Amino acid sequence: MAEKIKSFINVFKIQHIIQGDKMKISELKPRQSSVNVEVEVVELGEVREFQKFGRAGRVATANIKDDSGEIKLTLWNEDIDKVKVGTKIKITNGYVNEFQGEMQLTAGRFGKLEIVGEEGEEELKETEKEEKAVAEVGEETKEKEEGPSEEEVSKEEEIEAEKEEEISGEIKEETKEKEEGPSEEEVTKEEKVEAIVEEEVKEEKKRKKKKK
Repeated sequence: MAEKIKSFINVFKIQHIIQGDKMKISELKPRQSSVNVEVEVVELGEVREFQKFGRAGRVATANIKDDSGEIKLTLWNEDIDKVKVGTKIKITNGYVNEFQGEMQLTAGRFGKLEIVGEEGEEELKETEKEEKAVAEVGEETKEKEEGPSEEEVSKEEEIEAEKEEEISGEIKEETKEKEEGPSEEEVTKEEKVEAIVEEEVKEEKKRKKKKK
Protein backbone atom coordinates (compact mmCIF):
# COMPACT_ATOMS: atom_id res chain seq x y z
CA MET A 1 0.00 0.00 0.00
CA ALA A 2 2.80 2.39 0.91
CA GLU A 3 4.51 1.71 -2.43
CA LYS A 4 1.28 2.53 -4.31
CA ILE A 5 0.92 5.84 -2.44
CA LYS A 6 4.57 6.68 -3.13
CA SER A 7 4.09 5.83 -6.83
CA PHE A 8 0.97 8.04 -6.99
CA ILE A 9 2.84 10.95 -5.37
CA ASN A 10 5.69 10.61 -7.87
CA VAL A 11 3.23 10.63 -10.78
CA PHE A 12 1.52 13.70 -9.33
CA LYS A 13 4.87 15.48 -9.00
CA ILE A 14 5.79 14.68 -12.60
CA GLN A 15 2.41 15.97 -13.84
CA HIS A 16 2.83 19.10 -11.75
CA ILE A 17 6.25 19.69 -13.30
CA ILE A 18 4.97 19.17 -16.85
CA GLN A 19 1.58 20.85 -16.51
CA GLY A 20 2.40 23.23 -13.67
CA ASP A 21 0.52 26.47 -13.18
CA LYS A 22 1.95 29.50 -14.93
CA MET A 23 3.98 31.66 -12.56
CA LYS A 24 4.94 35.32 -12.43
CA ILE A 25 8.56 36.53 -12.46
CA SER A 26 7.93 38.41 -9.20
CA GLU A 27 7.13 35.07 -7.49
CA LEU A 28 10.45 33.39 -8.36
CA LYS A 29 13.10 32.68 -5.74
CA PRO A 30 16.74 31.48 -5.86
CA ARG A 31 17.22 27.72 -6.29
CA GLN A 32 13.54 27.32 -7.21
CA SER A 33 12.71 24.44 -9.57
CA SER A 34 9.64 23.41 -11.58
CA VAL A 35 9.29 26.98 -12.88
CA ASN A 36 6.66 27.57 -15.57
CA VAL A 37 6.46 31.06 -17.06
CA GLU A 38 5.41 32.83 -20.24
CA VAL A 39 7.60 35.84 -20.96
CA GLU A 40 8.87 38.18 -23.65
CA VAL A 41 12.51 38.63 -24.64
CA VAL A 42 13.43 42.32 -24.30
CA GLU A 43 17.21 42.09 -24.69
CA LEU A 44 19.61 39.50 -26.09
CA GLY A 45 23.27 39.47 -25.08
CA GLU A 46 26.38 38.34 -26.92
CA VAL A 47 26.80 34.63 -27.66
CA ARG A 48 29.85 33.06 -25.96
CA GLU A 49 31.49 29.78 -26.95
CA PHE A 50 33.10 27.40 -24.47
CA GLN A 51 34.70 23.97 -24.13
CA LYS A 52 33.57 21.57 -21.41
CA PHE A 53 34.61 17.93 -21.02
CA GLY A 54 36.00 18.07 -24.53
CA ARG A 55 32.72 19.29 -26.06
CA ALA A 56 32.02 22.70 -27.58
CA GLY A 57 29.00 24.70 -26.50
CA ARG A 58 27.40 28.12 -26.69
CA VAL A 59 25.76 30.30 -24.04
CA ALA A 60 24.02 33.69 -24.06
CA THR A 61 22.14 35.80 -21.55
CA ALA A 62 18.82 37.45 -22.33
CA ASN A 63 16.55 39.75 -20.36
CA ILE A 64 12.95 38.62 -20.19
CA LYS A 65 9.83 40.20 -18.70
CA ASP A 66 6.17 39.70 -17.92
CA ASP A 67 3.64 42.09 -16.37
CA SER A 68 5.18 41.58 -12.92
CA GLY A 69 8.87 42.21 -13.55
CA GLU A 70 12.10 41.22 -15.31
CA ILE A 71 14.76 38.52 -14.87
CA LYS A 72 17.82 37.26 -16.76
CA LEU A 73 17.47 34.09 -18.79
CA THR A 74 20.43 31.83 -19.58
CA LEU A 75 20.18 30.31 -23.05
CA TRP A 76 22.14 27.23 -24.09
CA ASN A 77 23.13 26.00 -27.55
CA GLU A 78 20.12 25.55 -29.92
CA ASP A 79 17.80 27.60 -27.67
CA ILE A 80 19.88 30.67 -28.59
CA ASP A 81 18.84 30.38 -32.24
CA LYS A 82 15.14 30.18 -31.36
CA VAL A 83 14.78 33.64 -29.86
CA LYS A 84 15.26 37.31 -30.70
CA VAL A 85 14.13 40.57 -29.14
CA GLY A 86 10.33 40.59 -29.10
CA THR A 87 9.95 36.79 -29.08
CA LYS A 88 7.39 35.45 -26.63
CA ILE A 89 8.49 32.20 -25.03
CA LYS A 90 7.24 29.61 -22.60
CA ILE A 91 9.62 28.01 -20.08
CA THR A 92 8.45 24.68 -18.65
CA ASN A 93 10.18 23.02 -15.67
CA GLY A 94 12.81 25.75 -15.49
CA TYR A 95 15.25 26.41 -12.66
CA VAL A 96 16.30 29.62 -10.90
CA ASN A 97 19.94 29.93 -9.88
CA GLU A 98 21.82 32.89 -8.43
CA PHE A 99 25.03 34.46 -9.71
CA GLN A 100 26.71 37.40 -7.96
CA GLY A 101 23.55 38.06 -6.01
CA GLU A 102 21.35 38.20 -9.13
CA MET A 103 18.73 35.58 -10.00
CA GLN A 104 18.89 33.90 -13.40
CA LEU A 105 16.33 31.57 -14.96
CA THR A 106 17.28 28.68 -17.24
CA ALA A 107 15.45 25.84 -18.95
CA GLY A 108 18.46 23.66 -18.13
CA ARG A 109 18.83 20.01 -18.96
CA PHE A 110 15.36 18.96 -17.73
CA GLY A 111 13.34 21.98 -18.80
CA LYS A 112 11.86 23.11 -22.11
CA LEU A 113 11.80 26.39 -24.03
CA GLU A 114 8.98 26.94 -26.56
CA ILE A 115 8.14 29.84 -28.86
CA VAL A 116 4.56 31.09 -28.39
CA GLY A 117 4.59 34.24 -30.56
CA GLU A 118 6.35 37.37 -31.74
CA GLU A 119 5.91 40.93 -30.51
CA GLY A 120 3.28 42.75 -32.54
CA GLU A 121 2.15 39.54 -34.27
CA GLU A 122 -1.51 40.10 -33.37
CA GLU A 123 -1.29 43.77 -34.33
CA LEU A 124 0.26 42.75 -37.66
CA LYS A 125 -2.58 40.33 -38.36
CA GLU A 126 -5.16 43.02 -37.55
CA THR A 127 -3.33 45.47 -39.80
CA GLU A 128 -3.31 42.93 -42.64
CA LYS A 129 -7.07 42.40 -42.20
CA GLU A 130 -7.72 46.15 -42.26
CA GLU A 131 -5.55 46.60 -45.37
CA LYS A 132 -7.40 43.77 -47.10
CA ALA A 133 -10.79 45.31 -46.22
CA VAL A 134 -9.66 48.74 -47.48
CA ALA A 135 -8.39 47.16 -50.72
CA GLU A 136 -11.74 45.41 -51.28
CA VAL A 137 -13.68 48.64 -50.68
CA GLY A 138 -11.32 50.47 -53.03
CA GLU A 139 -11.84 47.83 -55.72
CA GLU A 140 -15.63 48.10 -55.40
CA THR A 141 -15.44 51.91 -55.61
CA LYS A 142 -13.20 51.67 -58.67
CA GLU A 143 -15.65 49.31 -60.38
CA LYS A 144 -18.53 51.70 -59.68
CA GLU A 145 -16.60 54.69 -61.01
CA GLU A 146 -15.42 52.86 -64.12
CA GLY A 147 -18.83 51.39 -64.80
CA PRO A 148 -19.49 47.98 -66.34
CA SER A 149 -16.80 46.26 -68.39
CA GLU A 150 -16.92 46.02 -72.19
CA GLU A 151 -18.04 42.40 -71.93
CA GLU A 152 -20.91 43.31 -69.57
CA VAL A 153 -21.95 46.22 -71.83
CA SER A 154 -21.88 43.91 -74.87
CA LYS A 155 -24.13 41.38 -73.14
CA GLU A 156 -26.58 44.09 -72.07
CA GLU A 157 -26.68 45.45 -75.63
CA GLU A 158 -27.40 41.97 -77.01
CA ILE A 159 -30.26 41.49 -74.54
CA GLU A 160 -31.72 44.93 -75.38
CA ALA A 161 -31.42 44.21 -79.13
CA GLU A 162 -33.26 40.89 -78.71
CA LYS A 163 -36.05 42.61 -76.76
CA GLU A 164 -36.39 45.36 -79.37
CA GLU A 165 -36.45 42.79 -82.18
CA GLU A 166 -39.15 40.77 -80.41
CA ILE A 167 -41.32 43.86 -79.79
CA SER A 168 -40.79 45.04 -83.36
CA GLY A 169 -41.88 41.65 -84.67
CA GLU A 170 -45.07 41.72 -82.63
CA ILE A 171 -45.92 45.23 -83.86
CA LYS A 172 -45.32 44.23 -87.49
CA GLU A 173 -47.55 41.17 -87.08
CA GLU A 174 -50.40 43.25 -85.66
CA THR A 175 -50.04 45.87 -88.44
CA LYS A 176 -50.07 43.14 -91.09
CA GLU A 177 -53.26 41.64 -89.68
CA LYS A 178 -54.99 45.03 -89.71
CA GLU A 179 -53.90 45.78 -93.28
CA GLU A 180 -54.89 42.37 -94.66
CA GLY A 181 -58.25 42.36 -92.89
CA PRO A 182 -60.11 39.17 -91.93
CA SER A 183 -59.05 35.89 -93.49
CA GLU A 184 -61.15 33.93 -96.02
CA GLU A 185 -62.29 31.53 -93.34
CA GLU A 186 -63.48 34.36 -91.13
CA VAL A 187 -65.33 35.99 -94.11
CA THR A 188 -67.08 32.68 -94.95
CA LYS A 189 -68.31 32.31 -91.39
CA GLU A 190 -69.66 35.86 -91.37
CA GLU A 191 -71.49 35.30 -94.71
CA LYS A 192 -73.13 32.12 -93.37
CA VAL A 193 -74.32 33.91 -90.26
CA GLU A 194 -75.75 36.78 -92.35
CA ALA A 195 -77.54 34.31 -94.68
CA ILE A 196 -79.15 32.53 -91.70
CA VAL A 197 -80.29 35.83 -90.25
CA GLU A 198 -81.80 36.94 -93.59
CA GLU A 199 -83.63 33.59 -93.93
CA GLU A 200 -85.10 33.95 -90.45
CA VAL A 201 -86.27 37.49 -91.26
CA LYS A 202 -88.00 36.28 -94.45
CA GLU A 203 -89.78 33.46 -92.62
CA GLU A 204 -90.99 35.88 -90.00
CA LYS A 205 -92.48 38.18 -92.63
CA LYS A 206 -94.32 35.22 -94.28
CA ARG A 207 -95.87 34.20 -90.97
CA LYS A 208 -97.13 37.72 -90.34
CA LYS A 209 -98.80 37.88 -93.84
CA LYS A 210 -100.62 34.59 -93.27
CA LYS A 211 -102.04 35.83 -89.99
CA LYS A 212 -103.49 38.88 -91.70
